[in-house]
Amino acid sequence: MLFRISQTSSSIIRPLILKNSLSRSKFSTTSYTKSSLNVAPAPQGVPHYLTHADLSAKEIYNLLASAIQHKHNVKYLNKSSGAPLAGKTLAVMFSKRSTRTRVATESSVTYLGGHPMFLGSQDIQLGVNESLLDTSKVVSSMVDGIMARVGSHSDIETLAKYSTVPVINALSDKYHPTQILADLMTLHETYGPQPSSPSSYVAHQTHPSKTLPGLRVAWIGDGNNILHSMMVTFPKLGIGLNVATPKGYGPNEEIIRHAQSEAKSTQTHLMFSSDPREAIKDADVIVTDTWISMGQEEEKAQRIKDFAGFQITSQLAKEGGAKSDWKFLHCLPRKQEEVSDEVFYSPRSLVFQEAENRKWTILAVIDALMVKKSFD
Repeated sequence: MLFRISQTSSSIIRPLILKNSLSRSKFSTTSYTKSSLNVAPAPQGVPHYLTHADLSAKEIYNLLASAIQHKHNVKYLNKSSGAPLAGKTLAVMFSKRSTRTRVATESSVTYLGGHPMFLGSQDIQLGVNESLLDTSKVVSSMVDGIMARVGSHSDIETLAKYSTVPVINALSDKYHPTQILADLMTLHETYGPQPSSPSSYVAHQTHPSKTLPGLRVAWIGDGNNILHSMMVTFPKLGIGLNVATPKGYGPNEEIIRHAQSEAKSTQTHLMFSSDPREAIKDADVIVTDTWISMGQEEEKAQRIKDFAGFQITSQLAKEGGAKSDWKFLHCLPRKQEEVSDEVFYSPRSLVFQEAENRKWTILAVIDALMVKKSFD
């Protein structure tokens, strides 16, 4: 349920809206809105969570540490949140279907004592009879936060530009930051100290900055929003990244340059290839995702042909020279052509732990923006 964008995509960081990149999705700024309109953005100072390209390594680690602590408090200690969001509402504006993100978001807001208001594309005017700019100004005047799952990344940027409340990117065609937080939390739990029994939890006793740097992740798949989010996150944290995509399916060139700059700054390994075996060499973790994102169904036959040889199997990992104890991640939902049953349901697979951790990481993001009002 993810997206891939072309290599000629627009700016990866700020500013929040671009003159010539209006969206073609259901969340659109094009209805009744022209670039010549003199519409003032919302006052500065409202924190948003759009992409890890906007955050420092310290801020990302703060979110991870918070998510890990929340998991310990709620799942293992059965602690109450104290309802800091009592009387508060988070608008959950999703233009795309969702399982993990929606369940994680609604359960997190409920735990914090708030009300998650789900607003699908059939529920309100989402760029159909009203521009996204207008929707942002109206909705943000009535709620305390917005979590949006959109098509074009420019849509989430527009929401943030004109919203007077925090905006969280639940997925765009360019980035899926909450998924990467869950991946990182799962790796921390896996490579950090282990509990003495299944009923205990020790991940909160070690900071993720002690367990994550130095790991090497191999991405085998499409140059999509998951990969883009890894590229603006992993080098910043000192996590090595090997990327293998079929020819013609590589990541956005501007994001490549951004990742290369981060990797140079942190002296972290970063490699791009079209050969899965080359990318798997010395990998601690192998990651893939859907080859056919929402909106690409008509390309299915061609994509399956182009991705031949990219299915994750034990044999591929052996031929590529992955670490003997390598692990597997997939953000789900999964199709068999992407990864064999042998790997997906093996002890190497962390996919269901990874899925659960969507809740704790989204809880941490909501807590940071709507309760603490800061990533610090």
